[in-house]
Amino acid sequence: MKRAVFLDRDGTLNYDVGYLSKLEDIYIFDGVVDSLKRLKESGFLNIIVTNQSGIARGFLNLSNLKTIHEKFLNLLSFDGECLIDDVFFSPYHIDGVIEEYTKASDCRKPGTGMIEKAVDKYDIDLSRSYFVGDSLVDMQCAQNSGLKKILVKTGYGIKTINECLKLGVEIDYIAANFSEAASYILKQDK
Repeated sequence: MKRAVFLDRDGTLNYDVGYLSKLEDIYIFDGVVDSLKRLKESGFLNIIVTNQSGIARGFLNLSNLKTIHEKFLNLLSFDGECLIDDVFFSPYHIDGVIEEYTKASDCRKPGTGMIEKAVDKYDIDLSRSYFVGDSLVDMQCAQNSGLKKILVKTGYGIKTINECLKLGVEIDYIAANFSEAASYILKQDK
């Protein structure tokens, strides 16, 4: 079975600009590409799992999101090799305005649908895998999936520490940023 690092997108790998819908608004954090490379070289799959309720809310459509993710995959590459193995996203939200996406879905974090799809597709051992994110729903998704939880202080991370404390969500490690999170994972892996 394979090991994976599940990655939130906005606030974890890139600046969270709120409903990212334009290519020019993609700003990858420093050190992300090198950190993804180190994880991949150590045998981890790097898998993005991202809630994209902007689709349900009408801020962007599937075609826009596909273009954004193509740019992401290009930016998150080294020597022509993409460092992201897959991207799973949930376009759903109960407060949407686009009818087909206006519903509750277990694919939306903190639900485990995206994780389950990745496990089925790649034969992933969740007990040897990690989730890196900046929000409460990321940590809850990780907990619901049996993943080790790493919270980054970028994005909503600082606020999320207190939310997790109040709700009894135990975080395995709090990192300043994704680079520190990757270093922690690699240290645990030895």
